[in-house]
Amino acid sequence: MTKKKQPAVPKTAEAPAGRVENPFQDAGFYGRMRDYTERDAMFSKELRSIGESGAGKRNTDARYATSLDTLRDITKKGLKLDDMLVRIVQGVESGLWEPWLAAFGFELRGVNYAKTGARNARLALDLSLASKAQGLFANAGVPNWRSLVAEDSLQIQIEKPTEKTPAQAYAIFFLDAEPG
Repeated sequence: MTKKKQPAVPKTAEAPAGRVENPFQDAGFYGRMRDYTERDAMFSKELRSIGESGAGKRNTDARYATSLDTLRDITKKGLKLDDMLVRIVQGVESGLWEPWLAAFGFELRGVNYAKTGARNARLALDLSLASKAQGLFANAGVPNWRSLVAEDSLQIQIEKPTEKTPAQAYAIFFLDAEPG
């Protein structure tokens, strides 16, 4: 054994870590994964990727998010989602907002009910396996909708599963009145 010290390895300057890329945004990758992965395992892997990459913050207003185009064109309870969002911004029929949104898998997490001023609504779209949006997106042929919605959303909230409750995930959007 020698008592010579080994020369120190020079440290290279590491590039700052940016957002992790979510591979599930690619519909082809999603399709290949679906061919050989069980549904629950697939959901877990996609949810993990969404959690690692975080919210993309591309179109945080639910009226303009491109990933929600499919939902905005669907009619439920006599109205399109697009019309519902406009009514929320206008502040009319406030007692119907929550049931309207629930038909699409949205929760109204906070809103300004005042007759004047911006609504400043905070909408949460359920991303779980039992989401009402799942069937709507599946019928439209958008299998990787969770990852696409996560790119537009302002925030992602993931609640880990417990013995009694399954995993829950939400994409948070804002719905603000346009500045006057």
